[in-house]
Amino acid sequence: MNQSAERYIPDIADIHLAHARIRPLVRLTPVISDPGLDEMLGCRLYCKCENLQRTGAFKFRGASHAIARLREDGKTGDVATHSSGNHGAALALAAQLDHRTAHVVMPENSSPMKIDAVRGYGGQVHFCAPTHEARAERLEELVRQGMIPVHPYDNADIIAGQGTAALELEHAMPSLEQVLTPIGGGGLISGTAIATR
Repeated sequence: MNQSAERYIPDIADIHLAHARIRPLVRLTPVISDPGLDEMLGCRLYCKCENLQRTGAFKFRGASHAIARLREDGKTGDVATHSSGNHGAALALAAQLDHRTAHVVMPENSSPMKIDAVRGYGGQVHFCAPTHEARAERLEELVRQGMIPVHPYDNADIIAGQGTAALELEHAMPSLEQVLTPIGGGGLISGTAIATR
């Protein structure tokens, strides 16, 4: 990935490389099933328990990969993003592990628990009005101050990192017929689509 992470579309090789980069940092989360649920649904259902990932969500995969790529490219300095909480906490921890600080733009009505999580992992919180435009404007201010932007989902390094969850799922259960993935911003679904295609 030698092009800008904001413009490059990752492929399966990028997801394998991301997995190699972040393997020492992330948890290999379990894949579980439930016979009662299988019977009720009439199929075998396997769940990848990313709620057991560091910071409590799959977001740590993408965040730790984005930080690893910055380090490989020799880009030092603090990072900045916008988030309602999970990506912010993940980037804060990934940055802290790399001896950086993450500056996270959060809506002023964010969950207090998520604000505390970002701060608990060493992140600096910058509040804004609860609109997408306000988030983008506040993030741009931080970038103008010299911080490196790490978009929460529209970033090839984030997408490749998120795709490692599906890669592990397929390794654990190679005969899957369908993969269901939640969608918010699109980083996880993009990485999952690439990994499972």
